Amino acid sequence: MMTESAASELWIQRLRAHPEPQVRVICFAHAGGSASSFAKLGRAFDGPIEVLAVQSPGRQNRRREPCLDSVSDLAAGVLPAVLERTDVPIALFGHSLGAIVAFEVGRLLEAKGITPEALFVSGRRAPSTVRAESVHRRSDAGILTELRLLGGPGIELFDDPEVAREFLPAIRSDYRAVETYSCEPGARVDCPVTALIGDQDPRVTRAEATAWRTHTTGSFDLRVWRGAHFYLWEHVGEVAATVQNQLAPVTA
Repeated sequence: MMTESAASELWIQRLRAHPEPQVRVICFAHAGGSASSFAKLGRAFDGPIEVLAVQSPGRQNRRREPCLDSVSDLAAGVLPAVLERTDVPIALFGHSLGAIVAFEVGRLLEAKGITPEALFVSGRRAPSTVRAESVHRRSDAGILTELRLLGGPGIELFDDPEVAREFLPAIRSDYRAVETYSCEPGARVDCPVTALIGDQDPRVTRAEATAWRTHTTGSFDLRVWRGAHFYLWEHVGEVAATVQNQLAPVTA
């Protein structure tokens, strides 16, 4: 039987270590993404910052585990591993689906009396903004059409049918999670929130990103870069600098 410590290690991977971190940045990936999606971002940080990333079931070293297909299950699943790492201040960074999961993890943490230093929500509209989306109900070909529309690193790999068959179950599960997510009325966190988007993202407008302001009792900021849904991978250094600047009072 797997120990709690071993289970915790499955959920969290360390991308950037520091012998005496003053803050930990925990990253949550997009639909179909894995902890390694943030490897380049992790390398872009400097100073006393440790960068961790969430590895959800159904991908990479956890590919034999059943996927979780609801945001609440994903947030509750990773929560114990996050709690084990709150001996130093933490910040949460999520991209797309990961932004929603990070938001819900932030709410769970605050319910336990732990307020993150900051929440960074990338490439995702605010929870209170609603679009009718059903990508998870499409055929495999329909999901691949959506992925190609959004682009992103490694999209060409899905031209190989075997690769597509291997990754599509996790991708479909993640789309089901985010597309069936319903935000509780008045849901918010107390920590500062920074929304980050690409100016050509077909899945989030500036107004939808600005609506994150209503989901925090703390400060709010909006950052817009040139690019589409995966603008992040074209501006890794600038995004890392934005996060570090926000966390400067902690690391100074």
